Amino acid sequence: MLFVTAVGAISGLTILLATALVVANKKLYVYEDPRIDAVEEMLPHANCGACGFPGCRPFAEALTRGEALPGKCTVGSDEDRAAIATFLGVDLGAEEKIVARLACAGGTNVARNHALYHGEQSCRAAAKVAGGGKGCFWGCLGLGDCDSACDFDAIQMNAHNLPVVDEAKCTACGDCVEVCPKDLFSLHKQSHRLWVACSSQEAGDEILEDCEVACTTCGRCEMDAPSGLVSMRRNLPVVDYSRPHQTRAPIERCPTGAIVWIDAEAGPVKGPAAKKIIRKGTLRDAPT
Repeated sequence: MLFVTAVGAISGLTILLATALVVANKKLYVYEDPRIDAVEEMLPHANCGACGFPGCRPFAEALTRGEALPGKCTVGSDEDRAAIATFLGVDLGAEEKIVARLACAGGTNVARNHALYHGEQSCRAAAKVAGGGKGCFWGCLGLGDCDSACDFDAIQMNAHNLPVVDEAKCTACGDCVEVCPKDLFSLHKQSHRLWVACSSQEAGDEILEDCEVACTTCGRCEMDAPSGLVSMRRNLPVVDYSRPHQTRAPIERCPTGAIVWIDAEAGPVKGPAAKKIIRKGTLRDAPT
């Protein structure tokens, strides 16, 4: 009799727990749109954040909820974006690609060191030792932290130890912006072709002793630009991209080529008045 009672109690408890699980499953069930998996598969799986979401999965969820358009993914191909738009029955949406830009052109062929750094081959490490030894305190140290940080192979160090961004590969993830100890990288729309390739805040021609392509604060770019487009701040020209900026006028008379036009094919283009740099080797370091 005791055995039968025990079995009955266990059976009753089992039924009670099973019923509770069924009720809980219905109460706690969260519906997930089955289209999310399909859309995620069409995305590039870069998880770069260029779309404004913390990864491809959250972006896929936003797409299926109608909170974003496929065009926000500037990393994927045109075909993939179009396929997502067709699959979801939405507009493609236009979103201009964002890329990383470097505000320095002081490679080893044009910029001097005041001291030689011996230590860990890292810009962040070098910057902690008297700023890294470069004559221009604001200049690129050329040890490639940005190159190492880029998971998309979008940054390569050139022959003069200066990082070059491949805009086709750049996802605007921002890793180079975060890792540069000199704050030389920033994210910009590709249409921002008028670019100040210098970060020196030293006024006058004296800076040319340390870097031959530095801005000397001559102000010609500000004078030649359409009204309000370029203004001098902290001894550097600043471009107001909220104004019409598709003009090369500000670069025409720049004597050093510190302000350039970034051509989609040729890369940075200097104005005709800029000093021609033909040196391929390393510029001799300043005497210590």
